[in-house]
This record gives sequence, C-alpha cells and structure tokens, in this order.
Amino acid sequence: MHLFPQTRRSERKTGILPSQEIRELIANGKIRCSADIPDDQIQPASIDLRLGNVAYRVQASFLPGRSATLRNKIAELKIAEYDLSRPTLLETNAVYVVPLLESLALPRDIGGKANPKSTTGRLDIFTRLITDGGLEFEHVLKGYAGDLYVEIVPRTFPIVVTAGTKLNQLRFIRGKPPSTDGILEQLAEKEQLVYYENGGGPAEAVIERGLSKFVSRQGGDQQAIIDRGLRTTTDLEGNESSSIVAYKAKRYCAPVDLSKVRIYDPADFWVPIHSPKSKRVVLDPGDFYLMASKERFSVPPSYAAEMEPFDQSIGDFSVHYAGFFDPGFGYGTAGEIKGTKAVLEVRAHEVPLLLENKQIIGRLIYHRMANTPEKLYGQAIGSSYQQQGLALSKQFNPVESARSAASKS
Repeated sequence: MHLFPQTRRSERKTGILPSQEIRELIANGKIRCSADIPDDQIQPASIDLRLGNVAYRVQASFLPGRSATLRNKIAELKIAEYDLSRPTLLETNAVYVVPLLESLALPRDIGGKANPKSTTGRLDIFTRLITDGGLEFEHVLKGYAGDLYVEIVPRTFPIVVTAGTKLNQLRFIRGKPPSTDGILEQLAEKEQLVYYENGGGPAEAVIERGLSKFVSRQGGDQQAIIDRGLRTTTDLEGNESSSIVAYKAKRYCAPVDLSKVRIYDPADFWVPIHSPKSKRVVLDPGDFYLMASKERFSVPPSYAAEMEPFDQSIGDFSVHYAGFFDPGFGYGTAGEIKGTKAVLEVRAHEVPLLLENKQIIGRLIYHRMANTPEKLYGQAIGSSYQQQGLALSKQFNPVESARSAASKS
C-alpha cells in the first residue's frame, strides 16, 4: 500500500528522485544487478548499495581519474584479496575497495550522490563511493554507465562484513534543483522544521542582522537560524530521561559484526559522557564521539535534507559522515512527529577542541524532491532511528543498556 498514490509523471521534474522513480530505473535497466533488488533496498530518496563477493586491501586511497580503470588501479595497489561469500574481518585504518553488486546505465539528465548509511557513520566506518573515470568521491556523473565501487576504512572498530552488507546509499538527481536559503525560508513559513525537547519550537519568522530567524511564539530563547541551511547546534544539557550527552568510542575493541542487531553491550565499546555542570566538553584529538543536536529536525515529504559534513569556519573538527535525511524524517506522514534529533559523528583533528552547549556544529540543507515518495522514513519501512535521542547504532543494546555502561565506566 502506497502512502501517496499518484499517476505517472507527465513531465520530468528536476530534483532528487523518489522511491517510485528509483523503482522505474531498476525496471528499465538503468540500475542493474545480477541478483534481485528487493523493495526494502529502495529508500524514500535513495537506494542502498550492497557489497559484492570480493574485497581488496590496497596500499592507499585513490581515485582512478580519466587515464586508468578502477580494476587496473586495484591490481596496481592490491595488498590482499578476500572472499566475502563468508564473514570477513576488516581491520582498523586499513583501506579496502569492494566492487558493489549494483551497476548503472543512467539517462543523460540523471546523476547521483552517495553517502554512508546512518549505521555506518555511527560505527566510524569511513566509506566513499568510487566510479570508473571518477575525479571525485561520492559523485556519479550524469549519464554514467559502469560499475560502482566503495572504499572502506574502519576508523575505530574492526568490522565483520559479508557479500550483501549495505554500507552506503545513493541518491539520484535529475537536473540542477536549486537549494537556496530563500527556498528554505519559504518552506519554513509553511512547515515547522525545528522543534525542541518540550515539543515547542520556532515558528514565527523575523529578520535579524540579515539572517532569517524563526522564533518561538511562546518566547524564550528557542530559535532556528537559516544561514546557508538550518544551523545545527550541540546539546550538552541532556534531559529528564538521560543525562548522557555524548559517547566517546573506546580504542582496541573486539570486532563489530554488522549482521548482528542489539547484541553488543555499549560498555564494551563506548564511554558515556554525562552533562557537565559547565555544559562544556573537551574533545580529544583523533577520538570519535557521538553527540545529539539541540534541535529536533523535521523533513516534510516533498523534501530531503543533508547535513554539511565539515566547515572549517566553525572549528577544527569533522562532523557527520552520514549526512542524508530522508523525506518523513522527524515528520511522519502528516506532521504528527514533532521532530527528531540529528545524531552527529564528531572528531577533533589536530588540537583539543572545547565544545559548548548550543555551539554551531553544522548546517542542514534541504533539497526538493522531483516528486513526493510513495514511502516515507519511519518504522513502516524498517527505519532504525525515527524519533531517536542520542542513539548508538543498531548493533548495540538499546538505551537502557547505555545506562549500565555509565555504571561500569
């Protein structure tokens, strides 16, 4: 049963392709695979990509460029080869390249952009899509015809994968849909995009120092600022249900088997950080943290969103490997969900970094869909993180076990 039944489009609209148009690409042979592509692989605004049957450990990360094929580069740089038909260990800080099961033969007006899945980002697995002849990671040129590959670097935990494991996802984009602050302002005037802990949130627009600011009609300091996207800030206060405001990944842990769900004790892998009186946290260089946004974001069905992964102007750290937010995230089918927090993957770089409560840590960009998807993000399609708080990846026991981690640390 589809949530938004619609007739076939009479015109080719620009924007991110929805689930039903991805299904058409598969039916028309534009997305190819020797195995069946099940419907649960198709997300509201993307398709999950699956590891193929072999992994190559290589000397270094690389792009093939115009002068070499990816397979020639792999042959030149290969250290070892692994059979993924059985569970295989990938070691930390080693570089692997894996051909994916899916390949493409895209129309001339459709390109793509890839991103790690949420679970991948929360486990600090660095992944990037590579194409033959590609000059940049994560991008698929319009009209691309060829195989797809993924570069994998487990940064913190060793991982166990097999053929069919899904680490990244690919969005398809027709044309050049604009994503400007003006468009976002218009959307924010029609839909409430940000909520806070009490279910309230900024809904009334004001302009201050050239920035669009949406403030709460109930007063207080709740506000959302549009500045090259929706500003995203840190939550170092916690709430009544939990005082944990961050998790710091432990080093030298046992491997995480990505096929497992709710099996690992967080205490074996994570150090919980409770809300300090100062509402400040110092990030150690090179360590990996999970934090939550102060804001609860809402993505209406006709839009998808993306967190900007890094901005040198707001600090010497990287944020959010997994930047895609699907239509319906924090929204539901008719706005019944009052926002969902963004869980942020954060790493300081060269020096210790002080983060304070409500500090700007990123920007959420909203992109128009070409059409409203027939399926939306949520439990109905098996989405793992709708209405989440500060949630670990699905391989770990639920939040109750996180409290046990606090008592053991």
